[in-house]
Amino acid sequence: MNYTRSLKDATVAALLGLVLFVPIMGLVLDGRSLVYRFPRVAVLVAAIFFGRMAVSLLAQTQVAAEFAEAMAPFEAVWRKIKGQYGNRAPLFLAGLAAALVIFPFLPASSNYLIQIFTLSLIYVMLGIGLNIVVGLAGLLDLGYVAFYAVGAYSYALLAHYFGFSFWASLPLAGGLAALAGCILGIPVLRMHGDYLAIVTLGFGEIIRILLTNMVWLTGGPNGMSAPRPTLFGLVFTAKPAAGETAFHQFLDIPFSSSHRYVFIYLIILSFVIASIWIFKRLREMPIGRAWEALREDEVASKALGINHTTTKLSAFTLGAAFGGLGGAFFATAEGFINPTSFTFIESAIILSIVVLGGMGTIVGVVLAAVLLTLMPELFREFENLRMLFFGMAMVFVMIWRPRGLLRVQRRQYEETGHAG
Repeated sequence: MNYTRSLKDATVAALLGLVLFVPIMGLVLDGRSLVYRFPRVAVLVAAIFFGRMAVSLLAQTQVAAEFAEAMAPFEAVWRKIKGQYGNRAPLFLAGLAAALVIFPFLPASSNYLIQIFTLSLIYVMLGIGLNIVVGLAGLLDLGYVAFYAVGAYSYALLAHYFGFSFWASLPLAGGLAALAGCILGIPVLRMHGDYLAIVTLGFGEIIRILLTNMVWLTGGPNGMSAPRPTLFGLVFTAKPAAGETAFHQFLDIPFSSSHRYVFIYLIILSFVIASIWIFKRLREMPIGRAWEALREDEVASKALGINHTTTKLSAFTLGAAFGGLGGAFFATAEGFINPTSFTFIESAIILSIVVLGGMGTIVGVVLAAVLLTLMPELFREFENLRMLFFGMAMVFVMIWRPRGLLRVQRRQYEETGHAG
């Protein structure tokens, strides 16, 4: 057992924790004075040191191998099921889509559940968009929340200042987010890896700071309202304004607040299904092959004649368009937006969806988006501990499935004979 390596790993982890926790938890403002609380920092750093040491030593024992051996039967069962029913995947997806359509009309559904599933669908769309950039093109983007914010504020600003309807603002929001992605892609054409991640992270912070400081346009920290969508001019309010017709009045039914939630849910569901189909088509098209070649080896892809400039720009642009649409849906679902909804933690969650689900996959991203949005709600009663459970679940998934919940299945070709 290599104790030196374990000690080195634990020391590095403890030093990183010390650098992070001292300014965050060790220095606290109490009124106008600065209070030093280093004892709790020392406790956290010690926990990191001994925890990392234990994990490193455990990885060198037979426990890890025994765990992998214990999971082998489950892997075999999964491969058998996939091989037997893999050709029925379209039928399964169609059944799942039908179940999601029926869900809001079930007696057990409520406005709260519909809102939670609506948020999950929004994160599915965001995960699909980032999956183009990270999963297919291999470009590490830590500022994807910027496109999310551009789409949300584009929708709100177009409706507020120009009177655009939801259906007129939606494609413009996606287009403006795509333009922002193209603008970001131009200066980072020669960057990759850590440098690209830092630049995209800075871009996301720039957008958030601009939204906070441009009070005259965006309302600053106070935020701004976003209008609700309409169904062919029918509004979902109990008492419509003069000249408007409400949905329940047109159908001559009692008013229910669930009508609006169900309508928004079905709109987002339809766009998510379309996004999944578009992503699948893009992955099979030549541009998708070019993204994967760029991800595997940029130098080799250039040698094969792939234009890395247009390939990178297309990845950033198309991925940002999905983010912009997701932002517009978020704005109309919430009815109000402010810069606090578009912090770095949102980018981290979206990136976690792509990595945990499996980069380049569709079903994995959908599954991870649903899990990462439902888990915080399931542990809402444990408000002080739910993020701990959330982090532990992510760590265990990365140990058990280091390439994500579902891996990309590459095509395999077998030689059947030689030409005569």
